[in-house]
Amino acid sequence: MTITFRQLRLFLALADTGSVSAAARAMHVTQPTASMQLREVTESVGLPLYEVIGRKVFLTEAGLQLAGTARAIVDEWERFGQQVNAMQGLTRGRLRVAVVSTAKYFVPRLLGGFCALHPEIEISLEVLNRDGVVQRLRENRDDLYVMSQPPADIDLVDQTFLANPLVLIAPANHPLAQRQRVALTALQGERFILRERGSGTRLATDRHFAQQGFEPALKLELGSNEAIKEAVAGHLGVAIVSRHALKDGGLGQDLCVLPVSGFPIRSQWHLVHPRAKQLSPIAQVFRRHLLQTAPGWAPA
Repeated sequence: MTITFRQLRLFLALADTGSVSAAARAMHVTQPTASMQLREVTESVGLPLYEVIGRKVFLTEAGLQLAGTARAIVDEWERFGQQVNAMQGLTRGRLRVAVVSTAKYFVPRLLGGFCALHPEIEISLEVLNRDGVVQRLRENRDDLYVMSQPPADIDLVDQTFLANPLVLIAPANHPLAQRQRVALTALQGERFILRERGSGTRLATDRHFAQQGFEPALKLELGSNEAIKEAVAGHLGVAIVSRHALKDGGLGQDLCVLPVSGFPIRSQWHLVHPRAKQLSPIAQVFRRHLLQTAPGWAPA
């Protein structure tokens, strides 16, 4: 079997983008050249590696295996390059981080401090919902992952690094806003605007409600913190969000935090990676940077 390293990278780009034309652009070649190279890879393996259905590329079982092998080879090669740079006293290369959507309120700023110290490092930041981050984690797509509810079925190196208090918000003029303390049962008739099932906030919320023996009478599910805050400001109901999602304003104008008994729900941010993964030198440096600087980044 004869496949060049560049052909492996092209096939990996195909697996990541789901399109021959997008893979060609990623590798800076023409689409006819990419198609020819991919045919050569398929012929060398001797099995169909992908099929095109409705202009979308779907990998076969052999293609999935090849993509996993190609990713491991490319990662190992990049790690070797970083090790050589470290021996030469240089810090350059690429750092890949995937975070759940709520972490977008603080991770970019922590990355900014890291980039100021290491300006030659290229950063790839993926912001997805929890299911998307967990899928990338299973596929070993990135160096490090940030989430509040790591999956229990993956053997991980798991480090908590920052508090993630979950608070109950309401419109600023809510009748209970001036109370010193509100029982959760006082909200029984309210519509609760919740994150989608599977999100870290939703998992923590459902667990807390189960512990309190509380079942919201009305529910509305939305897929982003921004949509939830707008819905609450529009008097569609009350909601539970991370305190980090309120850092840039809104409180005192359109929203308030209700002083509900049992809140905030205690949660933590986790920095994880598969236990079997060998972190690159750059990932190790960033991990130390995050663990050292994050404690000073507390939600208001």
